Amino acid sequence: MKLALFDLDGTLIDSQEGILASIEHALRTLGAPLPPRSQLRQWIGPPLRVSFPGVLGDDAAAVERAIALYRERYAELGWREHVVYAGIADAIQALAARPLPLAVVTSKPAADAARIIASLPFGACFARIYAPTPASASCEKAAMIAQALADGGVAGADAAMVGDRSFDMHGARANGVRALGAGWGYGSRGELLAAGATAIAEAPAQLGALLA
Repeated sequence: MKLALFDLDGTLIDSQEGILASIEHALRTLGAPLPPRSQLRQWIGPPLRVSFPGVLGDDAAAVERAIALYRERYAELGWREHVVYAGIADAIQALAARPLPLAVVTSKPAADAARIIASLPFGACFARIYAPTPASASCEKAAMIAQALADGGVAGADAAMVGDRSFDMHGARANGVRALGAGWGYGSRGELLAAGATAIAEAPAQLGALLA
């Protein structure tokens, strides 16, 4: 193993409060229907441009306004509304000590991702953060994973992607990368397996063995 990539939301941190409250703020401001949180939790992981049309329909202007409203609240309050998963700090620090190069691959905007990672007690363990910027050609996980491999000069077979949603698994498989499910996150075991997870860690303590 020469490179381990980690998703952020639902893998390193439980960020649902900040994300869901910001989604609700956007929809409420627009006077749009407000789905229950049990449904909104499925929005954690995919890009917002994929999720908001589920409520706002094909109104592109409304979707962009919702994204702007979401980002305004998230930048002020939401980015701090998260909890680090129990055991993840020890797992990350142990991997970094091997040493194993680590990076974050997330659909969260780069500015937000960088601020969150910098605030984590183990944030310095990550050499790079791959996340969409306003100038990004793509926010797809597959494209960002491909960039991480290219930057590190690492073959897909020598890398792993750890994430909690199907998008993480699909992105890994598209690059020939080992797809490891984070069983403590927002995606179900069935979702991860259907998306091609090679294995599922039920707790962060299992990551060391799976990334051997």
